[in-house]
Amino acid sequence: MRVLLVFIATIFMAVGANAQNITPTGEWMDEYGTALSISACGDDNTQLCVVLLDVQGESRTSENLAYVNQQIMQADLVAENQWQGTVVFEGAEAEGTLTQVDANTVEIRGCRALLFCETLVFQRV
Repeated sequence: MRVLLVFIATIFMAVGANAQNITPTGEWMDEYGTALSISACGDDNTQLCVVLLDVQGESRTSENLAYVNQQIMQADLVAENQWQGTVVFEGAEAEGTLTQVDANTVEIRGCRALLFCETLVFQRV
């Protein structure tokens, strides 16, 4: 019985440790090949900075190409796995939310005037 309890406790600790280690830092790509790099930034590393690495698909416009290798988002941690800040898209700034859906998926939602919103989904590479 004791061995079983130790085994179960070990499993729960491992699952908990995995959940805590989920982080959006790293490189990400959407279904069209647009690529981002996300890193911790700010004085206490609780902010996220997003750099646009490449633009593909319908997003490959001259406005977006001007931001390749530049920071397009800086966001503050507002909840578990969620950051809010300003994102640059098509040459304009919008209110943005970055949400880590799971270990391998992030969503960036940008809204202009709360009426024109778009959500982009990226997978870890």
